Amino acid sequence: MATKVIMPALGMAQETGKLIAWLKKEGESVSKGESIMEIETDKAVVEIEAAANGILGSIQAEVNQEVQVGTVIAWILAPGEQAPETELVTKPTQNSGSDDISKEFTKDNINISPVARNIAQENGIDLNLIKTDGARIQKADVLSYLNNSNTKADTNDIAIGSPKAKRLAKEIGLEIQKISGSGPQGAVLAKDVLSASESHAQSRVGKPYEMSKAWATMANRLTEAWQTIPHFYLEREVNASQLVSWRRAAKVDTDQKITFTDLLTKAVAMALKAHPRVNSAWINNSIQSNEKINVGLAVATDDGLVVPVIPNTDKLSIHEIAEKREGIVSRTMNNKLKMQDLQDGTFTISNLGMYGVDRFIAIVNPPQAAILAVGKIIEKAIPVNGQIAIVPMMGLSLSCDHRIIDGARGAKFLDTLANFIENPLRIYSSSSE
Repeated sequence: MATKVIMPALGMAQETGKLIAWLKKEGESVSKGESIMEIETDKAVVEIEAAANGILGSIQAEVNQEVQVGTVIAWILAPGEQAPETELVTKPTQNSGSDDISKEFTKDNINISPVARNIAQENGIDLNLIKTDGARIQKADVLSYLNNSNTKADTNDIAIGSPKAKRLAKEIGLEIQKISGSGPQGAVLAKDVLSASESHAQSRVGKPYEMSKAWATMANRLTEAWQTIPHFYLEREVNASQLVSWRRAAKVDTDQKITFTDLLTKAVAMALKAHPRVNSAWINNSIQSNEKINVGLAVATDDGLVVPVIPNTDKLSIHEIAEKREGIVSRTMNNKLKMQDLQDGTFTISNLGMYGVDRFIAIVNPPQAAILAVGKIIEKAIPVNGQIAIVPMMGLSLSCDHRIIDGARGAKFLDTLANFIENPLRIYSSSSE
């Protein structure tokens, strides 16, 4: 039975994905779970795996093509099987705000280009009235009809662009008619509006930096998060003596690299288990609980901040966490992330201690409830049992979404986490495990 290969979505807000490369050629055999293509999304470049065994066929998307999520871009077929003819034409999802101008539509068995349909819809034209000399109705056919029918005074004033592009242009304050489009037949895409906005700003400040799609998306997401999430912050300094000893013990009789991040990830996961509200999310103006504890690690790349996820973190040992952390960080830095690496995170850790940062505060990663910022371990002179001692101390900052958790809940979570760090045995003896 034929299996669809679709452009996937890695997040609720994602509307399109860009095909970076086919890792298998048309006609080649593929196995379930084998990587068959690379796509670039708003988050990162990821590898997409085959959903079934078979032969890759009927490839409909080209390299560097921007495709709406949910679109069928290929099929996995049995030997001798043909792809269903009714499914070969790519179709838009039900997201009216998306860039849908890279796909074809049909009406009464007549092909209609997306740009032509866009113009017709904006001008209230019945497509059945439009004549064409070709195999499908094109932009020129609609403009010719407009000229002949005098529906519009001047067809040169018609702004050709996707709904999302027009919305962005209006929000930014740009005239879409003056933006050069990179879409089919010169249509303006959302990325063209963003590029025009950047060029407009850069023309006043000097030579611009090149900005990847991932970086631009990160900037937009963090700006939105900062402006819309009611943040509050809790800080705590913890004694890291036992954390240092814990790491030393975990490294005995193994060549595996165990980091403080691995230990903190385990401690955070178990603290989340004891305080499930902090593991919740803000979705559709309501608090939604997460059954699983999936801790994400903020990883800095040249193209922006990426947060790959370690699933079911609370059920893993330190060595299992270290193994998975090595895998996701390596795939992140080499643009080899898999789709599941970026999905379903419930909490984020951002550790800048290895860069010499004493402490900092981070922006909440929506729709999550909180993010933990970790600074470096610093030796300090503090009173211990009435005596001054030199002790390794570490600064923690918890940024919280006040819509999900209040100060008391956040403080209790941070207190549990601090106790786990200062006495790791409590992680394993706690009734919360």
